[in-house]
Amino acid sequence: MKVLITGKNGQVGNCLVSQLQNMSTISFLALSRDQLDITNAEEVYKIVNEHKPSIIINAAAYTAVDNAESDYESAFAINCLGPKNLAKAATAVNATIIHISTDYVFSGDKLGLYNEVDEVNPQGVYGQTKLAGEQAVINECSAHIILRTAWVFSEFGNNFVKTMLRLAKTRDTLGVVSDQFGGPTYAGDIAKAIIKMAQHIEQGSAKFGIYNYSGYPHVNWQEFAKCIFESALKQSLITAPIMVNAITTADYPTPAKRPANSKLDCSKITTDFSIAPSDWQCALNNIQQYQ
Repeated sequence: MKVLITGKNGQVGNCLVSQLQNMSTISFLALSRDQLDITNAEEVYKIVNEHKPSIIINAAAYTAVDNAESDYESAFAINCLGPKNLAKAATAVNATIIHISTDYVFSGDKLGLYNEVDEVNPQGVYGQTKLAGEQAVINECSAHIILRTAWVFSEFGNNFVKTMLRLAKTRDTLGVVSDQFGGPTYAGDIAKAIIKMAQHIEQGSAKFGIYNYSGYPHVNWQEFAKCIFESALKQSLITAPIMVNAITTADYPTPAKRPANSKLDCSKITTDFSIAPSDWQCALNNIQQYQ
């Protein structure tokens, strides 16, 4: 199996590289934004034609949700034009593309879990450009898997877990939003899921299409923060409990609207690939790595 990975410096990209390094059956080339500008079609075609991967994993994205509201051009280029270029190139070399997307393609006002066929209705620029990227991939490459995920955290990059641990160094009380619900997702579990899907693709047993993948159990941000601090206390990263008070979304205004409900139904990926939801509570057992 020959794999091309974009966005190697992101959370999922880093996890993919660290896991694939230990797998001798998979040859991979992982590139950062500096090494491959996915918005440049000529660059993409050149790299893909030289490497001729059987699978392209697009882990590159513009993920600054609030900045996207005033930077549509950059968000659209990276989240839509980039995936389009990669999907076109994948078709040209008969490769499959695995593209990472987001819960932000939904409005967030549904009662219950979102499944893969629910109506999409993004409420901000980030979600709109990610949805456009999904549609571009579908239009340009029939051999595609789109993986929608949410609330990603890891030892790499910037994420909620790292923010909470940083704040815990100077604060003993925090206010955290309690009216937004979702499934925290460890990027290492996303990488494992992608590798397993890639193996199914190579074996000819994969079903193409859109899949949800996130963590269980579902919680709100305040509950997630409490779990983070409980784990940090058990592992002696903090010396005293942190008081986490509930606040509302209205109490913490942001340029981009956040989905109130980001709870994803992951039963399809379990049925088709035997992939279980991310065990985010287990991932917090090594919280010292998030420093």
